[in-house]
Amino acid sequence: MMDTTHTHASRDLDRSLREALRQIARVPHLLIGCDYDGTLAPLVDDPAQAEPLTEAVAAVRALASLPQTTVAVVSGRSLRDLATLSRLPSEIHLVGSHGSEFDLGFLHRLAPELLELHGRLLADLGRIAGMHGGVRIEVKPASIALHVRGVDEAIGDSALDAVRCGPATWPGVYMTSGKSVIELSVVATDKGAAMAALRGQTSASAVLFVGDDVTDENAFGQLQGPDVGIKVGPGETLAGHRVEEPIDVARALALVLETRRNWLYGEHAVPIERHTMLSNGSTVALVTPDARVSWLCHPRPDSAAVFADIVGGTGGGYFSIAPVRTGLPLGQRYRSSTMTVETRWSGVTVTDWLEGEPGDTVEHETRAASPSGACSTMVRVVTGTGTVRLEFAPRPEFGQVPVKLHPFDDGLLVLGSNEPITLFAEGIRWDVFDDGGHDTARSVVDLATQGGQAVIELRFGSENRSPHPAALAVRQARAEEPWREWAADLQLPTVASKEVLRSALTLRGLCHFPTGSILAAATTSLPEELGGVRNWDYRYCWLRDAAMSALALVDLGSLTEAEALLCWLDGCIERTGGHPERLHPLYTVDGLELGPEAVIDTLPGYAGSRPVRIGNAANRQIQLDVFGPIMDLQAAVVARRGTVGNDDWRRIKAMVTAVERRWHDPDHGVWEARLAPRHHVFSKVMCWLTVDRALQVQARRNEEAPENWLALRDEIRADVLANGWNEEAGAYSVAYGDPEIDASSLWIGLSGLVPDNDPRFLATVLKVEEELRSGAVVYRYRWDDGLPGSEGGFHICTAWLIEAYVRTGRQNDAEELFQQMLDTAGPTGLLPEQYDPSAERGLGNHPQAYSHLGVIRAALVLNARRDDQDDVPTPA
Repeated sequence: MMDTTHTHASRDLDRSLREALRQIARVPHLLIGCDYDGTLAPLVDDPAQAEPLTEAVAAVRALASLPQTTVAVVSGRSLRDLATLSRLPSEIHLVGSHGSEFDLGFLHRLAPELLELHGRLLADLGRIAGMHGGVRIEVKPASIALHVRGVDEAIGDSALDAVRCGPATWPGVYMTSGKSVIELSVVATDKGAAMAALRGQTSASAVLFVGDDVTDENAFGQLQGPDVGIKVGPGETLAGHRVEEPIDVARALALVLETRRNWLYGEHAVPIERHTMLSNGSTVALVTPDARVSWLCHPRPDSAAVFADIVGGTGGGYFSIAPVRTGLPLGQRYRSSTMTVETRWSGVTVTDWLEGEPGDTVEHETRAASPSGACSTMVRVVTGTGTVRLEFAPRPEFGQVPVKLHPFDDGLLVLGSNEPITLFAEGIRWDVFDDGGHDTARSVVDLATQGGQAVIELRFGSENRSPHPAALAVRQARAEEPWREWAADLQLPTVASKEVLRSALTLRGLCHFPTGSILAAATTSLPEELGGVRNWDYRYCWLRDAAMSALALVDLGSLTEAEALLCWLDGCIERTGGHPERLHPLYTVDGLELGPEAVIDTLPGYAGSRPVRIGNAANRQIQLDVFGPIMDLQAAVVARRGTVGNDDWRRIKAMVTAVERRWHDPDHGVWEARLAPRHHVFSKVMCWLTVDRALQVQARRNEEAPENWLALRDEIRADVLANGWNEEAGAYSVAYGDPEIDASSLWIGLSGLVPDNDPRFLATVLKVEEELRSGAVVYRYRWDDGLPGSEGGFHICTAWLIEAYVRTGRQNDAEELFQQMLDTAGPTGLLPEQYDPSAERGLGNHPQAYSHLGVIRAALVLNARRDDQDDVPTPA
């Protein structure tokens, strides 16, 4: 219980209260309860004149308008009087008579015997008031209050004693005492019970209750865990915090409003496409244009996040470096042919890279310290002449576990995670402070005192506190050289060679070198619609996406990623027990099945786009198209390598077997709609492509093609041609019998199932352009997929239309659309999954493998057509 000391030193909210309010403002569902008199409205002698403060009304109205936020005013007044005096909108719940009135029809629900008791109380309290001059009674539906405020103290005390010794002792009567008032009710209730009922109805994660009266102590007594209670004015209380008067309540509510609004909607959300990716082949990180690390998972890219600022705000974890003199950076760029990023201000440069690529020897690391055996180091080098501010706020497990930072001579140990994390920064001293139950560290560094350079190493999976034995320049070269050597061996097109190179490096950055898997994207839950619910976890290996990504790199001359992926795939096939048709659409980077899809409701999401999901329910879907991209990749690898190995042939037979067993079944389709399965045209085309590419490989073996394979290919093709065309749509549609247009139907021609000059393919291209293209992007579809909200255009669909334009002789249109696509990229050349042509900003997870393989595929197609045109002899 708090002491009764009533200080007048300052009307500013004290630090502990501010921190408590900022913390409770970030819970998933917040319930706010306030008394009226003495809390939202100053106490006055005439209760009928008690009007709420304008500032308080503005705060509660705005809070009630926020999602996942419930506001209730719980007063001793009758509900009718409370509604009349407060004039608060319907979004705010009004609870009268200390919690006995939740609606204006309450009186009619009282039993006859309670109505009779209420009448007797009215008569007796009227008698007592008549005997004591100035005392008045207030009649409420289930109770009667006797007020003595403004009355001579002796007269008031006599009246209150008469009530306590008289009607308050009657059976079935419940007494509540307050400031200069005593209330007798025929219903057993109090403000604590009312708040408990509201908590249950709203499933609130935490409760903030503010009150000034002794009747509010019942509510304070119900608070627990993350709840916060604020007592207004003097007196003993069970509340954990105190303010002086109603204007302080308005200030407290305004702070909750500001914090919660920012938490729910995202504070100055950096456009998705402006984030830049770091990678070392073991994990990935995202950096904002002002050098703030906003995303990093450890030990694997599909593990829990250590920094999740991009979907969780500051509470999700971040690591920022910026000059003390604030201002926008001059720019951000990749160092040529690397995954090293430089962020530049006038006088200050921050250079970031990830070390610890598998196979590297880092002698000073203590790898045994990590349960996962995975070690990575983020190196942040600050050079220049200015003064910089560092803020380090790691939040392992998406901020779900408390974090403590333990200082040592040259850095900090991160405590609270299963995986050891050490921040090593020689010569830098840190100020560690509590930040909502987690530790955060800050430091201000004058680069002049550091010789113009400060090096900060964030060592994941290691507790080593010693300086690295290698010179910094050597380490940077060691980190960058493998990327440069790999890039130098690529066979880049002359069309958009710079953009193609960055896309290729991005795809390689999404590869998980220890296993061979390839991520669909680096992040989870970046929204397909700002503020919407279409937020999915793409940090896994989709068989389709990964095969298409590896194929793009094969087309540029790199077999390494494809060979590694196919070996990884062998493990997935083996675990089906001889039933390749049971392959899942996606797996973890380790090639294992995903756990159930879950929601982290303590994270507000990017720009308020909730929920933040981990896992992906598409894991359980049937997606029969996955065999086609795998076989397309396998055929390309064989063609590039020139030989067919035993593993290749075993894999090829497994894919054809899978198609043979399942091609006639309906499935959920390439877009993973959470609807009933259908006979999707794209899935059928991919089944045909599987067998077609298998026959191409078979021809390289100089063996006669199996008759059943030839028959299977012909049967699937005939089925697609007969059922995939929709007369109503005038095009190949999304699924058999459905007239909706879908960009994936372009694959009827892109796959080679029909020739480029096929009239129905030409009609489909025109239909996709007409219905799905919007400026620089092409939407997947317009049909109802069963989910609320909308989405942006898909870059991969844009790439498909570009290729279709080329195939159908529309080279100029293809080149124009390709340039528009490139123009949507962020300043470092990265693309998320989607683009909103109206808002002109990226959407979806980032960077997206689909988008970057689309850039490569489109550039190669355009380049090939240009080469063909160059080969045409000039007429004499």
